Amino acid sequence: MRHLLRFHLNQARKKMKNHIGKKQWVIAEGYIPESSNGPEPEMTSHETACILNTTNLDAHIEITVYFADREPVGPYKIKVPARRTRHIRFNDLVDPEPIPLGTEYSSVFHADVPVVIQHTRLDSRQSENALMTTIAFAGNE
Repeated sequence: MRHLLRFHLNQARKKMKNHIGKKQWVIAEGYIPESSNGPEPEMTSHETACILNTTNLDAHIEITVYFADREPVGPYKIKVPARRTRHIRFNDLVDPEPIPLGTEYSSVFHADVPVVIQHTRLDSRQSENALMTTIAFAGNE
């Protein structure tokens, strides 16, 4: 039985070879504007987590959202297929509850395989739109 378990562990390690990223990520700054200017959905003000999974395994990710004046919400559960990228709009996260507009928040990501996360915001409250992007903070595993 021990040999079988060791075999499966070695197979999983081989699948993880040449991975890029970390299993924990933090976006300390989050805010979804209450209004937008321009055609929807392209110009709807939003926050996005751009997630890259270079492993040969699907990434199962749990997101917990923290607020200044109330308890955290989560986990929001998402999947990024093996060797793929996925852009997750915080505006679209609804289970366990929608993230309120016009509210400051932070988010913590826990993945079961290493991934890379980039944070992007589109603020289209005025006709002169603002787009901001930065790499998220990679935590220790």
